[in-house]
Amino acid sequence: MTAKERAARVKLLLMDVDGVLTDGTLWNVPDGQGGFAETKGFDSQDGIALQWLNWHGIRTGVISGRVSPATEIRAKQCKMAYIYQGHIEKIPILQEIMADAKVTPEEVGYIGDDLTDIVVMKRVGFAVAVQNARPQVKAAAHAVTEARGGQAAVREACEWILDAQGLWSKLLEKYEA
Repeated sequence: MTAKERAARVKLLLMDVDGVLTDGTLWNVPDGQGGFAETKGFDSQDGIALQWLNWHGIRTGVISGRVSPATEIRAKQCKMAYIYQGHIEKIPILQEIMADAKVTPEEVGYIGDDLTDIVVMKRVGFAVAVQNARPQVKAAAHAVTEARGGQAAVREACEWILDAQGLWSKLLEKYEA
């Protein structure tokens, strides 16, 4: 089965955060109380593409090993249905999300970059690695983005899904592109 055929079946797109939605850089900035707050940068093109999926009934979500208020805020901005943080063991979370979303593994897409993502990628219908992913992650993927994580790699994967489902050309028409 081709990557496009796999993308055509996606009803739910999940992803890691650091190295996928971000470039993996973590900034610790003074919090005004003598401590530090962690923040990170997100790509605006990823955000609009995630909203396009939402418009078409394709739910999205994150499963991250780190806990970050910045991630929660960004996920909510992008209308994500599922926000799971602090989970290095991702399979139980994947199973919980799939049960809630009432989707089969074949209807799930996942975007990853590191070793903890491989176990999820092997259990979904459309596994995507970002360009800067570890070699083992790329080997487990059905498709690899040209863009690096945090630099519109998620946008690229969203476009593949929209195109495979016959929705991309309609979106281009909407924006007169």
